[in-house]
Amino acid sequence: MVLTAEKDDQWEVVDIESGLDGASSVVDRQDSLFREAVRGGHHSAGAGQYEQDSWWRTLRLAFQCVGILYGDVGTSPLYVYSTTFDHGVGHPDDILGVLSLIIYSFMLFTVIKIVFVALHANDDGDGGTFALYSLISRHAKVSLIPNHQAEDELVSSYGKQGKPSATMRRANWLKHLLETSKAAKISLFLLTILAIAMVISDAVLTPPISVLSAVSGLKEKVPGLTTDQIVWITVAILVVLFAIQRFGTDKVGYSFAPIIMLWLLLIGGVGLYNLIKYDVGVLRSFNPKYIIDYFRRNKKEGWVSLGDILLVFTGTEALFANLGYFSIKSIQLSFSFGLLPSIFLTYIGQAAYLRRHPEHFADTFYRSVPSPLFWPTFILAIAASIIGSQAMISCAFATVSHLQTLSCFPRVRILHTSKRFHGQLYVPEVNLLLCVAACLVTVSFKTTTIIGKAHEICVILVMIITTLLMTIVMLLVWKISIWWIALFFFIFIPIESIYLSSVLYKFIHGPYVPVAMSVVLMVVMIVWHYVHAKRYKYELKHTLSPNKAKELLEHHDLKRVPGVGLFYTELVQGIPPIFPHLIEKIPTIHSVLIFVSIKHLHVPHVDASERFLFRQVEPKEYKVFRCVARYGYRDSVDQEAEGFVLALVESLQYYIRDVNLYTVDEIQSISYPISRDHSLSREKPSGRHGIYAEEMITPIQSFSELTTLSNGVSNRLPQFQASKMNIAELAKIEEEQKFIQRETEKGVVYILGESEVVARPQSSLLKKIVVNYIYSFLRKNFMQGEKMLSIPHGKLLKVGISYEI
Repeated sequence: MVLTAEKDDQWEVVDIESGLDGASSVVDRQDSLFREAVRGGHHSAGAGQYEQDSWWRTLRLAFQCVGILYGDVGTSPLYVYSTTFDHGVGHPDDILGVLSLIIYSFMLFTVIKIVFVALHANDDGDGGTFALYSLISRHAKVSLIPNHQAEDELVSSYGKQGKPSATMRRANWLKHLLETSKAAKISLFLLTILAIAMVISDAVLTPPISVLSAVSGLKEKVPGLTTDQIVWITVAILVVLFAIQRFGTDKVGYSFAPIIMLWLLLIGGVGLYNLIKYDVGVLRSFNPKYIIDYFRRNKKEGWVSLGDILLVFTGTEALFANLGYFSIKSIQLSFSFGLLPSIFLTYIGQAAYLRRHPEHFADTFYRSVPSPLFWPTFILAIAASIIGSQAMISCAFATVSHLQTLSCFPRVRILHTSKRFHGQLYVPEVNLLLCVAACLVTVSFKTTTIIGKAHEICVILVMIITTLLMTIVMLLVWKISIWWIALFFFIFIPIESIYLSSVLYKFIHGPYVPVAMSVVLMVVMIVWHYVHAKRYKYELKHTLSPNKAKELLEHHDLKRVPGVGLFYTELVQGIPPIFPHLIEKIPTIHSVLIFVSIKHLHVPHVDASERFLFRQVEPKEYKVFRCVARYGYRDSVDQEAEGFVLALVESLQYYIRDVNLYTVDEIQSISYPISRDHSLSREKPSGRHGIYAEEMITPIQSFSELTTLSNGVSNRLPQFQASKMNIAELAKIEEEQKFIQRETEKGVVYILGESEVVARPQSSLLKKIVVNYIYSFLRKNFMQGEKMLSIPHGKLLKVGISYEI
């Protein structure tokens, strides 16, 4: 047991305010196809004015998302042809075949699958693989950690909708399979973390290939530059790129959008110029016959080149994952009328140039740019590649944050860099590792060809896993016709499998690099999650029984000291076994003791009014409570400790009043508001016995309101138990609330359990290596719990205990 009094480093952690600017927030989000809600305040104007305002916001978001979402996919034309024709152009019509493959693959996988289907499979506005997993987790209990509470489903953003009965049998069958089969749970978990590991690996490869391909254009004007010089210029730019991550990108939408917009207009204009100047006949590539001819002519080499076509889609996963910043309509609008025509014109124009100059396959992009436009193109290419890399780096930071909510990653400091732009994160440790890895990749491979082939495996595996998870969402959540689901699955899985086979054939020529990185990441995730789950189950099995807890609290040697003690535990039910260990060492507890559990739900956000669940531990006179603080996977947990305590104590006082004011039947039948700012209400589940005090309710503000409620509110509430209570009982409740407040003012001490986990002596050698060495190394070399929770070191008490699992 250690009492720490160190001075923590000073970090500024900024609270998040939802919205993209001060005047509005994200609008028109859609929850998994069935819900599209307007966020950002209610309008008293008429429907016509509101519709006009909504369209104005959509247009504004459409402009902003150009800067955030399209940097990576918009820079793919820098290197796609040079990677695909790395051995030269064999036949003139091969150019038409590759262009036809680019056009139809882009339309199928990016436009149809992602932009017009996958964006609807979002989690209350948030996209990406993790959001799909969270969406599935809300409809089936697939978590490997047994911390599910029925009260969690009462959170307003949980959003489980009813569906037509004709499809319920199939959905219930899948739900039963996922919940009862451990193999299904593990498979789903492994698929999710594999996709996440590939996204992080993609964040390592995207900056080198984008920046290196842009910088390589210098050879056109400075022929004397060597490959090594190009590489070190790229490394210098990468170091600067990662160094500025700590400052955040506060006005990212408005700052980056004009640059990417100029880039898209420029490359689209150059493409149109090349099409007219060199060969309008390349438009024949819209005929899919040229794809068939390409494979018939090239056979095995044509199949192998399929993997290179995947570079056209790089950045698509970031587009889906960053949906939370925008709306579906804004992305579809800007994509259809901005990115799509520009990208197509660029690829078509380069194909037209190659038809005339097939010998320039290695540097098609810059060779096809007219000489007067070279330097503007070069400068914009560097800027666009940096912006595209920025999007993938930010995606990696958000991914690590999501992993921690799944208890799959060691503790790292996650800083929020913007007050106004929700979800902008900075993770110093991850940023450093990404920087080192990106520089090593650049120095080792030197050319975009090899890096491009390494990049391909990330793109295709994320695509396949997205298809599999979306199929489960269609079956379990959407519950649409089986024919639509079969059509989706049997179109995308076979085609994506062919692309995967092409990538795996070239495994030793580049794809092994991201696979190796992903294996390391997955080992870290699996080990951390495995030990965490084992430790949780051990603590759950050894929780104190109510009788044991009562006996412990009533022990005559136990002393009470002034103040409030917050005892942090990961258990969401019961008293942890580390508590009697504390009493054994120091037979003293505070006047008010609260067992606090930080819990992450499978929802993006939890409203502040639904944050806390409480239950009082018997005997009541000892003022011992259990509290579960619930957060969504996009909510900030590292808020200042003082603000957290104030919110917790305020909610505790509401709980004390409510649990005494209502009878059992009234608590079960009353309809509670879900937020102080909304008029929606939620019915409590019926058929329960006893006061389920864990269910947090939004209470009446004061006792005086019992007699001054407006008619609208009082009609919704049953007769208060207060009418049956005398003044003395009401005064007792008020005195109890004041007691809590007085003890809070006397001081708060944070008690943190530090449990050392070791494998049992009779465990297998593999388990001993995993628990005693790998997990122990990760735990000792990453951040401690008090820093994650922003606990002042001068008020921290650590309690150490060892578990054998």
